[in-house]
Amino acid sequence: MTVTLPPPLADYFAANNRHDIDAMLAPFAPEAIVKDEGETHRGTEAIRQWMQSTTDKYHAKVEVKEAGVTANAWRIAGIVSGDFPGSPITLHYNFTLGGDRIAKLEIGL
Repeated sequence: MTVTLPPPLADYFAANNRHDIDAMLAPFAPEAIVKDEGETHRGTEAIRQWMQSTTDKYHAKVEVKEAGVTANAWRIAGIVSGDFPGSPITLHYNFTLGGDRIAKLEIGL
């Protein structure tokens, strides 16, 4: 299935799959929030550290399978494969956009 995402989300997933931290961070607003694995990361420096840590640990890649949008909120199902038990798994990425930037991202099952 081909899913068309808005540029900030398409850019994020493309950079994630290249493991390019600078490009992954670029679509995020300076005051963005990321929630993943029970932790909250606020602001670009904390988000950069989270990205580097999870990329180094899991070497994950995401294949976007489904996407839905309501106003500025996107819910994306992706098949995630990498260096972790149970790979591949389906994770849900809940994005909130603020203009043309990612304001919030929550990742979970």
